[in-house]
Amino acid sequence: MAALSPAAALDASRRVVIKIGSALLVEGGALRAPWLQALAQDVAALRGRGADVVIVSSGSIALGRGALHLPAGALSLEQSQAAASVGQIRLARAYEEALAPHGIATGQVLLTLDDTQNRRRYLNSRATLATLLGLGVVPIVNENDTIATDEIRYGDNDRLAAQVAVTIGADLLVLLSDVDGLYSGNPQTDPEAQHLAHVERITPKIEAMAGEPVSGLSKGGMKTKVMAAKTATTAGCAMIITAGAEAHPLARLREGARATLFAAQGDPRSARKRWIAAMKPRGVVHVDGGAVRALAQGKSLLPAGVVRIEGVFQRGDPVTIAGPEGPLGLGLAGYSSPEASAIAGHRSHEIEAILNYPGRVALIHRDEMAL
Repeated sequence: MAALSPAAALDASRRVVIKIGSALLVEGGALRAPWLQALAQDVAALRGRGADVVIVSSGSIALGRGALHLPAGALSLEQSQAAASVGQIRLARAYEEALAPHGIATGQVLLTLDDTQNRRRYLNSRATLATLLGLGVVPIVNENDTIATDEIRYGDNDRLAAQVAVTIGADLLVLLSDVDGLYSGNPQTDPEAQHLAHVERITPKIEAMAGEPVSGLSKGGMKTKVMAAKTATTAGCAMIITAGAEAHPLARLREGARATLFAAQGDPRSARKRWIAAMKPRGVVHVDGGAVRALAQGKSLLPAGVVRIEGVFQRGDPVTIAGPEGPLGLGLAGYSSPEASAIAGHRSHEIEAILNYPGRVALIHRDEMAL
């Protein structure tokens, strides 16, 4: 995707994360409803071309502040949390009402930093998002500002959007901003500042071009956007920064609106497999010849093909997959070692009776292994 224009990158992507800041969505404490309706049309067009879409949206605190008539200026932690609680309901309803006329169902996902740093919670978040996308839902993701404090928060939705893009294996992250991309300097103070249409790789020089956060409603700035680009592109996800204040920002992007494209370093699938292959295994899953042949065909590892389990590991831990002739590669376990031992050699429909809960079909999913 490195050689593509922003418009071509948008058209080529099959899984897109769109980040929307408070300043675009809320004005004077009130929702910019016509703008959101226009964005919904853009999202429907993306969906119509076969793309999965996730929206990472700020705005709950800004909407709640307006609803509660809180004073201008900095809010206390308790006031921010209360505003988020009131505003999040309005935010979710606004997206539902904007997308429903296009036949698009929406779901709300609220995350904190712990949900991506804690392994089990990360896996649960990933599974939920994957299931929603599989059902044709557009998840609306926001930081859980009703409970988040400084030590467990992302602090800005640029970082959150990048992490969501990595989590779901997105091809493209689009940051709708109050600026139309990255410049060599601050264009508000430097008349010689040059717009960069394409960034092949994020170097120290590129990082030095980013300033400090300056927006009013938004916590982010160009510095956080470049940090988000590092996270996304390293995982094989391209990123675009473009101005989003005008109606139909995605349609405008496809028509050639000014933007900066940060090139992906590979593709999401390959990047994830490289990451898995570099991990230190916690155990060994021994499989039979039939499972070896199934894995060679790109299939997931089912419990029926497992001969025995070695080591102690938890769900999501890396394990070696070994056939009769030796190691085949690494994968992330879908079950803990005691659970895997219990269901080894059994058919998938027997899992619930053995574990006393309806488990997942695969012991190691094909997307979670590097052979």
